[in-house]
Amino acid sequence: MEHFWHLYTRQKNAKNGLWRDILTFRMSRCAFRHGGYVGPDAVIKGMPEFPHGLQGIFISRYAEVGENCWIYQNVTIGEVNGKAPVIGDNCLIGAGAVVIGDIKVGNNVKIGAGAVVNKDVPDGCTVVPQPMRIIAG
Repeated sequence: MEHFWHLYTRQKNAKNGLWRDILTFRMSRCAFRHGGYVGPDAVIKGMPEFPHGLQGIFISRYAEVGENCWIYQNVTIGEVNGKAPVIGDNCLIGAGAVVIGDIKVGNNVKIGAGAVVNKDVPDGCTVVPQPMRIIAG
């Protein structure tokens, strides 16, 4: 995983189009080897924690992920019509959760395993699945 984040950082800082394309290709191959996908244009602040590696994780190229986030296996942060979620800082996204669409997930939010989130979540809340419910602080 450390090699993947090194490639990600270098790809984001690359100015030259050809060099950026080469780094994007290598980053995508590395993510594929780890069983996941991180879009080349995704904005990821800091280095999130992946306790189970990239196993089954999909992060859209339009997504934004804040600092100090924990993302467990088989999580999808997907897009609808080219618009993807903006995830705040210090969030935890449980295994198998789906966060999709043009939504904002606030800071310090916990999304339970298996939850499908398709509307905005305020700061400090917990989201539980079946059906999706937001539990205040």
